[in-house]
Amino acid sequence: MSFLEHLAELRTRIIQSLIGIGAGMIVGLAVSPKVLGIIARPMQLALRGAHLDDKLIYTSPTGAINLIITLGVYLGLVLASPWVLYQVWLFVAPGLYKHERRAVWMFVTSSVFLFLVGIAFGYFVMLPYVLKFLISFQGPFRPLIDINEYFDLIFIVLLGLGLIFELPILIFFLALFGLVTPKMLLKNFRYAVLIITILAAIITPTPDATTMLIFMAPMFLLYLLGVLVSAVVVRRKRRAQAMANQGAA
Repeated sequence: MSFLEHLAELRTRIIQSLIGIGAGMIVGLAVSPKVLGIIARPMQLALRGAHLDDKLIYTSPTGAINLIITLGVYLGLVLASPWVLYQVWLFVAPGLYKHERRAVWMFVTSSVFLFLVGIAFGYFVMLPYVLKFLISFQGPFRPLIDINEYFDLIFIVLLGLGLIFELPILIFFLALFGLVTPKMLLKNFRYAVLIITILAAIITPTPDATTMLIFMAPMFLLYLLGVLVSAVVVRRKRRAQAMANQGAA
């Protein structure tokens, strides 16, 4: 393909991606009122556990509709992401070798899987502890939870954990470019513990040690998983290098 043909192909993929995003947002806006109930459930359970009214509030006339629209946009982007990735794949795949195509597809699949696992961990494990802790500090006051501020907290926690669960992918690329090795990762494990502790202290939305440990536990497991991933990468690189040396000989 010529340069102009590449530009035409790129334009086609961008248009198709925008169409997919638009369709995803329409679906997202349609289902966002129901999804709001799922998002509100952890907060309602925490309020019920503290023997409080589980009704959430909004403090401006447009508070509810703004949240529905915002959530619909986010849902639309999530729903359209497979289609967008598929368009990127159609644009990139013709220029890749067979083994490179397989590697890219595995990378995309594993990235999406780990991100969703991180979100699931945040929703089912992290949020109940965080919200229960926060509600326990009501003192002589009665909490009135604003839906928009609550959504901001949910978004930070779930997105942060989704990104944290991408740690093995990051280590994979560092190992692929020879920047880290399994021996190096294990040798510097104590520094990894220090960094993970600092990160957990920064991103944990509550100051209690239990919540911080809940954040730290998956980060340690993901680091060890990254060590295994780097070992696989290094072993394959050495095998490929050995085969290349035999072919040259």
